[in-house]
Amino acid sequence: MFNGVKIKNIIFILIGAAIFSFGLVHFNIQNELAEGGFTGITLILLFAFNWDPALMNLLLNIPMFIIGWKLLGRLVFIYTVIGTVAVSIFIKVFMIYQIDFHMHDDMVLVALFAGLFIGVGLGIIFRYGGTTGGVDIIARLGHKYLGWGMGKTMFLFDAFVILLSWLVYLNSRSMMYTLVAVFVGARVIDFVQEGAYAARGALIISGYHNEIATKITAQMDRGVTVLSGYGHFTKSDRQVLYCVVGKNEIVRLKNIIASIDEYAFVSLIDVHEVLGEGFTLDEQKRPINP
Repeated sequence: MFNGVKIKNIIFILIGAAIFSFGLVHFNIQNELAEGGFTGITLILLFAFNWDPALMNLLLNIPMFIIGWKLLGRLVFIYTVIGTVAVSIFIKVFMIYQIDFHMHDDMVLVALFAGLFIGVGLGIIFRYGGTTGGVDIIARLGHKYLGWGMGKTMFLFDAFVILLSWLVYLNSRSMMYTLVAVFVGARVIDFVQEGAYAARGALIISGYHNEIATKITAQMDRGVTVLSGYGHFTKSDRQVLYCVVGKNEIVRLKNIIASIDEYAFVSLIDVHEVLGEGFTLDEQKRPINP
C-alpha cells in the first residue's frame, strides 16, 4: 500500500481491463457490434474512419480526466487512470494478436459472450475502486451542476451512442444483438459487484426470542441482533431477532428455531454481500482473506 493505493486493487483492475478488452476486440469489433459510453464512440470512429480504438480511448478520456479529477477523489482518480490506460494497452495488444473464433454465423453466442466479457471486466474494475472514465465523469458533472441522476445520465448517454452507432454502421439485426449484449453486460456487472457469495438474512419474531438467540449463538457461532418492534395487530411491543447466515446454514437455522418455537414467524431475505466478523473478519477483527 502506498498513500492509500493498494497493489491488490491495481492488480485486479488490470485483470478487469484485460478481460474487458479481450471481449471488446474478439466479440464486439470482430462481429461489428456496438457498445455504450466512450467505448462505443471509439467503435464508431473505428468503423467509420478506421481510427485506432486504443488511441481514441486515451484521447477521448484525457479531457475528462482534466475536468473531473477533483470530482473523483484522489484514489478513484488514480485507479481510473490506471484502468483507462490499461484498457487502451490491452485493446492494442489484442488487436495485433487476435483469435478468430469463427462465430459470425451464431450472433446469439456472440452477443452473450460480448456481454459476459465486458460485464465481468467492468464489474471487476468497479469492485476494486476504479472506473473507465468518460461517462462516469460526465454523469458526476451532470449530477453536481444540473441535479441530474447519475443513472439517468449514463443511460441517456449510452442510448445516444448506440443510436448513433446504428445510424453510422450497425444494421437492424446487429442493433438488436447489441441490445442483448448490453443487457447481459449490465446484469453481469451487478453480479460481480455484489459478489458471488449469497448469504441469507433472517428476521425472527417469537415470544422465545432470548432462547432462540442463545441457541443460535451457541450452536452456529453467529451473532444475533435484537431489534425493538411493535405489533400493529396485537398492539404490543415485540422483540425481533436479526442474523445473517451462509446459505448452506439455512436448514440448520430453521431447525434451531423450530426446536424452540415451531410457531415463530421467520422471514428470509437474500444478502448478496456480507462484510464484518464471521464473514470477512475473524474474532480479532483481522481479514479472513487478506
